[in-house]
Amino acid sequence: MRYIVTGCAGFIGSNFVDSLLAMGHNVIGIDNFSTGQEEFLETALDNPRFKLIETDLLDLRGLKRAMDGGEIVIHLAANADVRFGTDNPRKDLEQNTIATHNVLEAMRVNGIRKVAFSSTGSVYGEASVIPTPEDGPFPVQTSFYGASKAAGEGLISAYCEGFGFQAWIFRFVSVLGERYTHGHVFDFYKKLSDDPANLHVLGNGHQKKSYIYVQDCVDAILLAMEKSSDRVNIFNLGYPGYIEVNDSIEYICNGLSLNPRLKYEGGERGWIGDNPFIYLDVSKIQNLGWKPKTSIKEAIIKTLRWLQSNEWVFEARK
Repeated sequence: MRYIVTGCAGFIGSNFVDSLLAMGHNVIGIDNFSTGQEEFLETALDNPRFKLIETDLLDLRGLKRAMDGGEIVIHLAANADVRFGTDNPRKDLEQNTIATHNVLEAMRVNGIRKVAFSSTGSVYGEASVIPTPEDGPFPVQTSFYGASKAAGEGLISAYCEGFGFQAWIFRFVSVLGERYTHGHVFDFYKKLSDDPANLHVLGNGHQKKSYIYVQDCVDAILLAMEKSSDRVNIFNLGYPGYIEVNDSIEYICNGLSLNPRLKYEGGERGWIGDNPFIYLDVSKIQNLGWKPKTSIKEAIIKTLRWLQSNEWVFEARK
């Protein structure tokens, strides 16, 4: 198969590219390198079945050319920094919603009819049902990120109805693992590197969160695309459990042999749009035979060890 992966040089995208190439597929990778890193594609670039195209998803003309010859799109490119949505409200609209519309239009022009979309558990807002199933109620949106992804889901469903597309929509919890370049492990490690004696924590530390290891995430997406065949297929992806932020702090500090003084700020929410309890019902993907191989604690430690060995990403992210 000829796959197109948007955001191919990002955290999840580059891991996805490697998995597809290992399976023998041909891959066209698209990235504008605003946050993606060419180093993440080091192995892929040596593979004759991989083609890298540097273009922006907001450039519809360039995107139409880039997607020529593809059969399936894995749409992973996005602005994923939920915390800073209120600093620039248009950023989520452009990079998540408008970019997704452009991907769909480029697919339509090129006769591509299958797409997998990285949505988010944030579309559930502060869910009234825990663990939250795929058919749970959509409440008032609490973040620009969640709102932009919900809009993307709507556009994809409309293209499926209007143009005969088939879609797999995945509502992720936070993803951890190798090539991770933003999120709480990244932030805590950076803070502790700068000041091992003190750690500022956004929120009260009792926020309950679920996470998923990146390879478990990739495996779940590929399995769902193989085994589910509805016009629009929606899956929650996450670990069947959760931890508190304080638990994660303990794993990280123990992994670094540190005992810092903790300073909490912001109450039960670390920032506007932060959901104090994220726990998704993943029984639907489990019923297809998927089972995570890596626990949340193991995923945090794997992420921490990768960051320790790749501190260049902190400078690159600036």
